Amino acid sequence: MAVALILAAGRGERLGAEMPKALVELAGRPLYQWSLEVLQQVAAIERIVLALPPDAPVPPGVTAVPGGAVRSASVRRALAAAGDGDPVLVHDAARPLLTAELAQRVIDALMQTDGVDGALAAAPVTDTIKQADARGLVTRTLERSSLWAVQTPQVFRRAALEAALDVPDEVLAAATDDASLVERAGGRIIVVPCTPENIKVTTRWDLRLAELALAERRDERP
Repeated sequence: MAVALILAAGRGERLGAEMPKALVELAGRPLYQWSLEVLQQVAAIERIVLALPPDAPVPPGVTAVPGGAVRSASVRRALAAAGDGDPVLVHDAARPLLTAELAQRVIDALMQTDGVDGALAAAPVTDTIKQADARGLVTRTLERSSLWAVQTPQVFRRAALEAALDVPDEVLAAATDDASLVERAGGRIIVVPCTPENIKVTTRWDLRLAELALAERRDERP
C-alpha cells in the first residue's frame, strides 16, 4: 500500500499572508485541508503524513512532522515518519485542486510501467518558451512539443526516493522538486498528462482562481 506525504510547511511570502501558506483559508478551510481530504479518498493510500509549520494544529487521525528548512528536507522528515509503505506519493498542499482520480492515475502509471522509478503529473506547455541570458537577450526558442509543466502529485518507488534524499543539505536546498533528485541519482521518471487546472497557489490571484474553480466544482455536482 502507498503512503502519501503532504508538504504544508512553506512560508508563502509571495502570497502576502500573515501566516504560513498552508494555513491560509481557501473557501472556508485551511489550504492544506483540500489535498488531505482528497488523498483520504484514495483507496491505494494507507497512511498520510503532513509536514506542517511549527506549532500548527494537527488534524485528527493524521501523522504530522515539523517541516524542514527547505522543501526536500520536509519530504525527508515526513518519509521518516511514514512507517512502511511503497510507493510514496508526494504532494504540495499549495495545489488544492488535486483530485482523487489524478492521484490514482499517477500511482497506477508508476506501478504499471516497468523500469521506472517515479511518475509525475504534468501539463503540456502551450506557451512559446524562450531561453534568455543574464541581460535578457533571447538565446534560443525551445521546442514546446517536448516540454511539460511539472506538478504534483509525484509518486516514487520508496527505495529510489530514499536514495535520492540521502544527499547533503545543500543538494536538497537546490532541488525544485523530488523528481529532479531521483533523476540526479540515475532514476527514470514517467510523465502522466493532466490539465493546467491543478494550479499551484503562489499569489493572491492564484488563491482567487482556486476559489472560483472550487465553486464551479460544487455547482457541477448533481
